[in-house]
Amino acid sequence: MIRVQGNQYELLEDVRGGFVEEDFKSRYSDVLNKYDYIVGDWGYNQLRLKGFFEDQHRKAAFESKISSLPEYLYEYCNFGCPYFVIKKVKEKKEDKDNNSKDKDKKKAHQEAPAGL
Repeated sequence: MIRVQGNQYELLEDVRGGFVEEDFKSRYSDVLNKYDYIVGDWGYNQLRLKGFFEDQHRKAAFESKISSLPEYLYEYCNFGCPYFVIKKVKEKKEDKDNNSKDKDKKKAHQEAPAGL
């Protein structure tokens, strides 16, 4: 799992070693938060990120739906370039509850006077 700016992603495809977590995190922008998928491709030693929506997203244009990924790769990416596809993962309610409980415990521990 990859965590960035409060979102959790899973790596679906890593073609020719295109996914480098540090580079992804440094290029990530909050504009990408709204997308269900992010595709990263390498050209001229630079990582380019593009967001895509689920196919069921009613307001999304066809070219911004994930089913248009093959056309995007063919039209806009260098032939044979390294690329990756990641998908946003919705946190389960249990995970959110556990994370907030852990944060509360840490906060309480930090606020406790020393020597107790």
